[in-house]
Amino acid sequence: MTRKEIVEQALNHKEGTVPIDFGGSPTTGIHCRLVEKLRDYYGLEQRPVKVIEPYQMLGLIDDDLKDVIGSDTIPLWSPTTMFGFDNINWKEWHTPWGQEVLVPGAFNTTVDVNGDLLIYPEGDMSVPPSGRMPAGGDFFDTIIRQAPIDDAKLNPEDNLEEFQPIRADTLAYLKAEAEKLKNSDRYVLGNFGGTGMGDIALVTGPFMKHPKGIRDVAEWYISTVSRKDYIHQIFSRQTEIALENLAKIYEVVGDVPGVAYVCGTDFGTQISTFCSPRTYKNLYHPYYKTINDWIHQHTPWKTFKHSCGAVEKFMPLFIESGFDVVNPVQCSATGMDPKTLKECYGDQLVFWGGGVDTQKTLPFGTPEEVRVEVLSRCEIFSPNGGFVFNTIHNSLPNTPVENFAAMIAALQEFNGAR
Repeated sequence: MTRKEIVEQALNHKEGTVPIDFGGSPTTGIHCRLVEKLRDYYGLEQRPVKVIEPYQMLGLIDDDLKDVIGSDTIPLWSPTTMFGFDNINWKEWHTPWGQEVLVPGAFNTTVDVNGDLLIYPEGDMSVPPSGRMPAGGDFFDTIIRQAPIDDAKLNPEDNLEEFQPIRADTLAYLKAEAEKLKNSDRYVLGNFGGTGMGDIALVTGPFMKHPKGIRDVAEWYISTVSRKDYIHQIFSRQTEIALENLAKIYEVVGDVPGVAYVCGTDFGTQISTFCSPRTYKNLYHPYYKTINDWIHQHTPWKTFKHSCGAVEKFMPLFIESGFDVVNPVQCSATGMDPKTLKECYGDQLVFWGGGVDTQKTLPFGTPEEVRVEVLSRCEIFSPNGGFVFNTIHNSLPNTPVENFAAMIAALQEFNGAR
């Protein structure tokens, strides 16, 4: 079987080899610092790692590394980054931790008086910065740039500024990339943007020079209770635009991607949720279902929902909203017992993640502890398919390469024994 067929088998809930994803999506990636360490550990050619997602400082996983770690996926992403500039005109950049990497040409930074690294929307250093990497940090936090809110003057169009008809050059880029990937033996995961309802990483507008509307994190969550009509107006128009864009995207990429990354909105915390199931059903579900129904009616794509945290009680709602895949399956969160998840929802949802804990086991455990957890998760999630292995969210820079290697060896052990 090809790598693509292995993933398709799992997505169709057929038991077989457990597929592996590293780098297929912005929540299944590897930090650029760890990518470099892994290339060294596996004896691959040393060269600067491309930072393809600067917000989280994710590194490009080249085919030679994918071959070594067994990754079965490849991304088809829109070209624009979280900071509003495209992944073009690569240049060398020296990171605060001493690594030489390649970054997009508009990746422009300054250092403030505290030693924090500041980055600018669209690379425009004449406007206030939109991201901050704290001194000693490994990735960027959004800088909140909330103007005073006057409820009498709130206009939903201000929170829709980033949701516009897809640009012709973006469609041309996606068409060209799809053409390159159409004969790949890896499974293509599409991430096109525009369909994330209330994704807090996007609400703050790090890609915008002068964000308007409600952009403060706390104020947004308050608004989901106190300004529901306003949020509905945003989501309704956003959905209309998204459907128009999806039709244009499908026209140029066709069946090359097999999964569409629909939304990264987090509904869970470590121990609870950001909202009630009732709020989800009333505020989010109608728009998710409209988008997922359109995708299922007009394309062969599966739909991918990312949500960190304690979201077991949301699983039936994700199913009702038409999602096929959930990620990252944070088994360390309250109520996220892997056996319960598989028994209750494994016949209707594909668990894309959950393979090993990135908060404790992978970064701080021993290689044997990593092996035991990986084998256990594969035993639980893999029966009757419906499981794509990935760590619980991105692999972090403090991960010992020996632990990462132990994870890959455990996967090979499990798959070899099948």
